[in-house]
Amino acid sequence: MSEQLKVPTMAEYMAEGKQPEILFWVGSAGSYDDRAKKITKAFVKILNKANVDFAVLGTEESNTGDVAKRAGNEFLFQMQAMMNIEVLNAYDIKRIVTCDPHSFNCLKNEYPNLGGQYNVVHHTQYIKELLDSGRLSLEGNTYKGKRITFHDPCYLGRANSEYDAPRDILQKTNAKLVEMKRHKGTALCCGAGGAQMFKEPEKGDMDINILRTKDALETKPDIIATGCPYCNTMMSDGVKFNEKEDSIQVLDVAELISES
Repeated sequence: MSEQLKVPTMAEYMAEGKQPEILFWVGSAGSYDDRAKKITKAFVKILNKANVDFAVLGTEESNTGDVAKRAGNEFLFQMQAMMNIEVLNAYDIKRIVTCDPHSFNCLKNEYPNLGGQYNVVHHTQYIKELLDSGRLSLEGNTYKGKRITFHDPCYLGRANSEYDAPRDILQKTNAKLVEMKRHKGTALCCGAGGAQMFKEPEKGDMDINILRTKDALETKPDIIATGCPYCNTMMSDGVKFNEKEDSIQVLDVAELISES
């Protein structure tokens, strides 16, 4: 992006004795993965455009511990969580927004038992808030006539019953939203939540992301929209496997909105 993005840190706010509206939890993928960084930048662009008073933790942010917990290492998860909770509580954080459904689920549902009580929302929910309140408006018809299908992230959909926010946003782009056979509560996992992103499939099995991408391709989309950086990687790999990368884009909802 050519424009200069403003990304203040909580330490800077604290030095001025102020508190932001929200803390943007960037997450591991959004911090380190080159593709996911584009999603992070797109969301920051939206926050800047809507004049949202936000901050990030910067170097004080650590992994939520979600992956350790899913792998069965409860001890490591609690170590990570307690370290983060100590930082968040020291800053008196009340509201957190994240682009990562895994962080969203972990911060919202698993941190409270360890003393981390926060209002946690997914970035699609927050973007919908900005649009509904009039703080953010879409210009032009960037995606008019385009066919978009949305892949439901497991930790946003089935785990937290949020199916409408991303779809409501996509409808506002003037694109044609087309649903896969398996969607919302029956959506197939992309595989990343089951660690398939980091390993080869079991003998005799097909990569689950190839199966899920097949669901998407059946809708004849121009764009496969996601709401999770890990889903984005898995669906992108599926599109490449089918040699469709020249005709089909895989984009996060934030990227679609930032271009609108």
